[in-house]
Amino acid sequence: MQREYGAEQPYTPLGIFKVRLPFIHFRWEWPEALQALLLCATCLGAIPVLTEYLGVSFEVALTMVIINGLLYMLHFLLGDPVVPGWITPAIPLIMAFLTRYEIGPERTLALIALQLLVAVVFLFFGSTGLASKLVKLIPDSIKAGVILGAGISAIINVMEKRFDSAPIIITVGTIIAFFVLFSAGFKELSKRVGILRQIAKYGMLPSIVFALIFGPLVGELPVPQIEWGIASLHLRELLKGYSIFGLGFPPLRLFIDALPLLVAVYIIAFGDFVLAETVVKAANKERGDEAIEFNANRSNLISGIRNLILAVISPYTQLAGPLWAAVTVSIAERYKAGREGMDSIWGGIGTFRIMTFVGVALMPIVSLVRPALSVALALTLVVQGFACAYIAMAMLKDNQQRGVAGFMAVILALRGAAWGLLVGVILYFCCEWKSKESKISAEKTARAT
Repeated sequence: MQREYGAEQPYTPLGIFKVRLPFIHFRWEWPEALQALLLCATCLGAIPVLTEYLGVSFEVALTMVIINGLLYMLHFLLGDPVVPGWITPAIPLIMAFLTRYEIGPERTLALIALQLLVAVVFLFFGSTGLASKLVKLIPDSIKAGVILGAGISAIINVMEKRFDSAPIIITVGTIIAFFVLFSAGFKELSKRVGILRQIAKYGMLPSIVFALIFGPLVGELPVPQIEWGIASLHLRELLKGYSIFGLGFPPLRLFIDALPLLVAVYIIAFGDFVLAETVVKAANKERGDEAIEFNANRSNLISGIRNLILAVISPYTQLAGPLWAAVTVSIAERYKAGREGMDSIWGGIGTFRIMTFVGVALMPIVSLVRPALSVALALTLVVQGFACAYIAMAMLKDNQQRGVAGFMAVILALRGAAWGLLVGVILYFCCEWKSKESKISAEKTARAT
């Protein structure tokens, strides 16, 4: 289907959703297809967390990753113009929460309870449109404290549990990842050097490729044993041992235990909705030939559907988030270059998510990256820790906010979401809170100055 200049890409309406199918509503994009086959290694990084914290076998964990990969496609199919991903900054908080329970049925039920609550919240705010109003009520210092606490938790997790197993690869891989993702000097060089500009599009992938090549050479990783064929699904084992169908419904106390973490998770996820809208608006400004609509309510609903399905049949430690920011930005940047390179943004995001699903189901790719999955997770966590730090710092305007956020973040990282949120609220009222009259007076003084 062809679109008129300046119109939306054709779709089939379905209530709030806009259904788009590959080869019918958008064309295939080979650059995104090839990139996806490489970056599916990041998706497979969920496996070591699932095996470590839920006690599942590698085969069951791979089945869970494949199911999650299938659900990723709901976003482009139903009209959400982003590449979805995990709620990555929340992963260390979820790990800490799960360690409160004995590994086995109780821990799995605790994760199911959390993911069901996340699904309900996404669905509620998506259907009512109250998401933005809720988050506006939360002070910046508490929001920053949650994000910074997640970053600190990520670094603690790596240093305590993962670093000693591969110190050389994790250290050098972190340097490579930071240089490609965060270095101001690299960004300047990439504007002038074509090959560096291409490397920049792949985000964390160069550091993972380094681990795969040099890990065996320095003796920190085994040599990959390539397997052929398509991954077999262990659905019976998954449903019997790790789902509501096999374990039953979580008891009420687990839902109560998960409530503080639920608040932290949604605060983190809401930042992804804001970022997604920003990326789409920027793409719209560059291309007058296509109108792209981002609807936060739709994105909430789709994320809620994914979390609900996973909670019932395949509880996922990473949860189902609304955005994989690095890849969404990468596709948007190529889209901005013009219609000759990418006819529609739906072609880019649709092709990418289809091929990541294909990639995690192909045993040659899975077996190639399997030795480096733990290192890939460590690299993901340290990058997340760095990103959480600068995002949180940018949200804070004065010393009171910085103090509240910093103190709260440490408590949250060391004692969990419930203690962190409680301390954050107490510190806010002790150190930051002002009456309405004081705020109005301060605003008038600022304007006069």
